[in-house]
Amino acid sequence: MGGPVPLFSLYNAFKEDKEMLCIKNGMIHTGVDREPFQGDILVEGKKIVKILHAGEEIPGKDMQVIDAGGLSVYPGFVEAHCHIGLDGYGIGYEGMDYNEMNDIACPQMRGIDGVKAMDPAFAMAAEAGVTCVATGPGSANVLGGTFTAIKTVGKRVEHMIVKEAIAMKCAFGENPKRCYRDKGNSTRMSTAAKLREMLYKAREYGEKLAAAGDDVTKKPAFDMKLEALQPVLRGELPLKAHAHATDDIFTALRIAKEFGVKITLEHVTEGHLIAEELAKESVPMAVGPTLTNASKFELRNKSWTTPGVLAAAGCQVSIITDSPVIPQQYLPLCAGLAVQAGMDPFAALQAITINPARHIGIEDRVGSLEAGKDADIVITDGSPFEVSTRVLCVLIDGQVIRELSV
Repeated sequence: MGGPVPLFSLYNAFKEDKEMLCIKNGMIHTGVDREPFQGDILVEGKKIVKILHAGEEIPGKDMQVIDAGGLSVYPGFVEAHCHIGLDGYGIGYEGMDYNEMNDIACPQMRGIDGVKAMDPAFAMAAEAGVTCVATGPGSANVLGGTFTAIKTVGKRVEHMIVKEAIAMKCAFGENPKRCYRDKGNSTRMSTAAKLREMLYKAREYGEKLAAAGDDVTKKPAFDMKLEALQPVLRGELPLKAHAHATDDIFTALRIAKEFGVKITLEHVTEGHLIAEELAKESVPMAVGPTLTNASKFELRNKSWTTPGVLAAAGCQVSIITDSPVIPQQYLPLCAGLAVQAGMDPFAALQAITINPARHIGIEDRVGSLEAGKDADIVITDGSPFEVSTRVLCVLIDGQVIRELSV
């Protein structure tokens, strides 16, 4: 076996597809095991192939080695809900592509078509250990389009995709009212009605398609909006429901039940007020952004206690930045502030690793350190929840994208 490679020289030393990589002697936080342990992680190509506890024999083949002795090793951090790449870094209003303002219901929009892969925000995220994100349309529209799951490194979005379509964005509360107040949507009732109308039309459209079978003469006229909603009605995509206030949360759940569709809850700002009710629903929840001012009425009960209260009640909780509302690189800091407010530290770690991966349906690839998963790995000199902690090395798909000397 080759000798240890200093972190600062690893980038030039490691050859993809020619040698295995061993991250050796680190304190491993898998994201699924509560207690960390000292051990080694073997990486081949883009995947984790084996995790060994201290004392287990490492296979005797040549490999590059990162000596992580005295350091902590984590899964790459995952964001369940943001707009990175669509609302970019330093681009101003003219560069924003995350809200289609000409149509209140546009499920045919695809987040992938708005992502600017070379936005500097991606490099900032990756260097802070945020290796995978769910990004897509904003919350101006009752139906905004599909979110996508991508890695945070690449020059073109096609090469960054983990899963192209993960959810259909919908929104409740004050945003659709504010943005379309003069275009026929001035109350929460009208927002709910417009969503129902689209789902009813899409269901009828799907029924006509099914009845027509292979007879093209009987098929309804093609409708791209209604086509886009078919995966939702078939249970292939969940509604990704922007909802801050308690009543909006319950309206979102009510409509999902009416149509028998899957749903995830995004923001959940007042979730701590109804934690017992939400625990009964068994739906994934992404909480945040909390490191912001309460800029509108529905945020007046914003609290760092929310993710901890929901997790303690038995809910599946992710913590989000909603970047660029909070810059993407501060995702671990947001988890740390939740810990400071009482959240269990392991639950907070899961809220930025395995839970968001589950939330967006890609837990088979990211969110934890396990054999067979993508080699998205973060090495730090302390807890990622502490502002003094340095991210020393980040791997995405087995490739080193950040390194510092120790």
